[in-house]
Amino acid sequence: MTSTDRLPWRVAMDRALYGPGGFFVSGAGPAAHFRTSVHASPVFAAALFRLLTRVDAALGHPARLDVVDVGAGRGELLRALSALAAARPPLTARLRLTAVERAVQPEDLPEEIEWSDQIPSGITGLLIATEWLDNVPLDVAVRTRDGWRYVLVDPATGEESVGDRVSLADGDWLGRWWPTATGEAGSTGSGGPEPLAAISARSEIGRTRDEAWADAVKHVDRGLALAVDYGHLREERPVDGTLTGYRGGRQVPPVPDGSCDITAHVAVDSIAFAGERVARCAYSLISQREGLRAFGADGGRPPLRLAAEDPAGYVRALAAASTMAELTDPAGLGGHWWLRQPVSVGPDAFMAR
Repeated sequence: MTSTDRLPWRVAMDRALYGPGGFFVSGAGPAAHFRTSVHASPVFAAALFRLLTRVDAALGHPARLDVVDVGAGRGELLRALSALAAARPPLTARLRLTAVERAVQPEDLPEEIEWSDQIPSGITGLLIATEWLDNVPLDVAVRTRDGWRYVLVDPATGEESVGDRVSLADGDWLGRWWPTATGEAGSTGSGGPEPLAAISARSEIGRTRDEAWADAVKHVDRGLALAVDYGHLREERPVDGTLTGYRGGRQVPPVPDGSCDITAHVAVDSIAFAGERVARCAYSLISQREGLRAFGADGGRPPLRLAAEDPAGYVRALAAASTMAELTDPAGLGGHWWLRQPVSVGPDAFMAR
């Protein structure tokens, strides 16, 4: 493949993840390749269920309470929430669960969960996006002698080259959200390929993630939109970006051939700003540790006396504490941010810690 046949990363990533035979629309799904918070521990679903009850109360217990999971995998989170809700029949009767995913509906999906490839409109309740935005395709750019230029990639090998200068819109995003040592932004125009040796910095242009999150928030009439994802802030952008791949539980080079997950961390302050402009309500951006503790998961070891009083209960509590440690490990799932964006509801019920 010549340099002229190579694709912008956004196009290559979209085809690799969501095209025919793509990673997320074929095979066993992401759970076969990496662990998310949902797969790691029931503590995560239990905390989100407590959040759901707060949303329900803040909305005045509406006749229909929506829970929409965007990037639902094979519906694992909604299955867990449905099981937790089963103990509360009055809540179950009002609950409407919708999994949003581009893959084909699983054959074993419980009948109470609706399956869609589009976010439904008019949501009253909770919209959840757990590790969705990191898989929204985006362009990659490099800083060259004459400004920011797109990175092109060979889908079959992952080999890269430098393409045209970034668009005005992408240049504006970079100028605002991805500062460089010189503080200069990209410019419009076109040019020939340039060797990667000319690069002095690398960025992941999060404008597509901003647009995706803003669109998701627009679908919420009243309630809360929650994004849980790996990310970084403007003052701490990684010099060389975060683009990588995962296959079979291991990190692999990001080759966009459909055989592995392609992911990049989220510019969480940028998506938060985009969502706030739509919702016109203050957001909360906290760590996963803070988020879980706010909704009842403290991760503390059970008291030793419980081992004598209730040995089985002690073992269960100890196991829960162990999985909580995985959920809050800053080198792993604990590196997640929680972005809570209220819509047409006072934020107090969702911001409590």
